[in-house]
Amino acid sequence: MTSPKPIPDASVAMIERLATRVRAARTALGMPRRALSDLSGVSPRYLAQIEAGEGNISVILLDRVATALNLRIEDLLSEGGSADGDVARVARLYQSAPPAVQGRVRALLAPENPTALRAHRICLIGLRGAGKSTLGRMAADKLKLPFVELNDEIEARAGMPLSEVMALYGQDGYRAFEAEAIAQVVAEYDKLILAVAGGIVAEAATYDQVLERFHTVWLRTSPGEHMERVRAQGDLRPMEGNPAAMDQLKSYLTTRTPLYERAHAQVDTASRTVQTSLNDLLATIAKNRFLGHVGVE
Repeated sequence: MTSPKPIPDASVAMIERLATRVRAARTALGMPRRALSDLSGVSPRYLAQIEAGEGNISVILLDRVATALNLRIEDLLSEGGSADGDVARVARLYQSAPPAVQGRVRALLAPENPTALRAHRICLIGLRGAGKSTLGRMAADKLKLPFVELNDEIEARAGMPLSEVMALYGQDGYRAFEAEAIAQVVAEYDKLILAVAGGIVAEAATYDQVLERFHTVWLRTSPGEHMERVRAQGDLRPMEGNPAAMDQLKSYLTTRTPLYERAHAQVDTASRTVQTSLNDLLATIAKNRFLGHVGVE
C-alpha cells in the first residue's frame, strides 16, 4: 500500500497562517463561532478544525468565511503577514466611513504642525454667562468669519431641541451628539468662531479634540457676574428652586478651572463692558496669530 505523501512545508505554513488569521479576525470582532457559522454557512465543527489548523477548507467555503469576517480571501492566505490584512480591512472601513470620521482618522495619522491642524478655527469655552455667544457673534462679524453655536449643531443632528435630547438620551447621549457635532464642524469649516457648552471640558476625549483642532479661548468672569448675566438673559434656571445655585456655580468654577486653563488663551470679562471685552478678545486673537501664520508654531 502506498504511503500518503507528506504535506509540503509551504502548505503547512499556509494552513497555520489561515488558522491564526481566522481566529484573530473572529476574536477582534467579538464574534462567537456559532455566529460566524450562521453568517458563513460553515458548520461550527468545521470552523473549529480550521482555527486549530486541521481543516482542509475549499476555496468556496473559505470565501464565505472571509466575507463573514469582513475580509477578502487573500487577507487570510497572503504571505505578507496579518498586518497586511489589517491594512486592507482598515482601508475598506475608511472608504465606507462618513466624512467626519475620515477627518478624525486623517488628523490622527497626519504628522502635521499642531497649529496647522487648528487652521483658522477659534473655539470659545467657559461657563454660561461668560459671554461666549455675545462676544463670539460680534467677533465673527468683525472678522468676517462664520459663527456657530455647537448646541445648534447638536439640535440639527438630533432633530429635536436640547431639552428633548437630554430627556430622551440623557447626559451620555448628549455628549455623544456633542462629539459628533465637533467632528462635523472640523470637517466643514477651516475658518469660524465656535461657542461650546461649559461642560465640554469634562469630557476628556472631546475636549482633547477641541484643543487639537481649534485655537481655544477661555472667557472667564466672576461667579456673581456669571449668575447676573444668565438671569439678565431671562434664564432663571440657575436660581429657580435651587437656593444653593451660587455654591454650585462656584463648585463648577473650582473643579473646571484647571481644565479651562488648558485653553490656548484667556480673556477676563469681569467688570468689563461688552465693547471692552470684544476689544480684548480681538486683541487676543491678533496677538496669538490665530488667524494668521497658520504654518508657524
